[in-house]
Amino acid sequence: MTEGHEGAVQSLIDELGRLPGVGPKGAQRIAFHVLAADPADVQRLASALVEVKERVRFCAVCGNVAEEDRCRVCRDPRRDTAVICVVEESKDVVAIERTREFRGTYHVLGGAISPIDGVGPDDLRVKELMSRLADGSVTELILATDPNLEGEATATYLARLVRPMGLKVTRLASGLPVGGDLEYADEVTLGRAFEGRRSLE
Repeated sequence: MTEGHEGAVQSLIDELGRLPGVGPKGAQRIAFHVLAADPADVQRLASALVEVKERVRFCAVCGNVAEEDRCRVCRDPRRDTAVICVVEESKDVVAIERTREFRGTYHVLGGAISPIDGVGPDDLRVKELMSRLADGSVTELILATDPNLEGEATATYLARLVRPMGLKVTRLASGLPVGGDLEYADEVTLGRAFEGRRSLE
């Protein structure tokens, strides 16, 4: 049986290995990088980790990450509050904002419905979304959950839930990536591309 590293090094590897997307070899590589790094660089990293836990919270309105009670988007008076784009995680807000195409507001669910992982609607920020829709000021709900099994299940659940409210419910179009070849597209992606086809002027 192979033994681990001594004390502090093994503790660091174990902690790094708990991070998402970091396997045992990656954790070991990062740990030895930290060991070889300049102490000032390591101190900056440690300070950034502590600071993010102390200063960052979730927006009281949409659930996005924020350093104040409300996030930057919710504080912006130029945003159209009648349109809400529902996403799974805060990183999705960043991705959509980079397009500079969307001027509405967001609602971050904090994940997606996944029975296998024991995640149901009650584990997500669905109640908070319904509260935001209750006053009737929202006219369109854009469902921008991931185009996978969990994302589709979440979008379908939300669409059924809000349909009786009479507001417009849309789903982000999905299909072929720019620069991609048809022969490499899977059936679902190609099927979506056909569904979402539009007229050329």
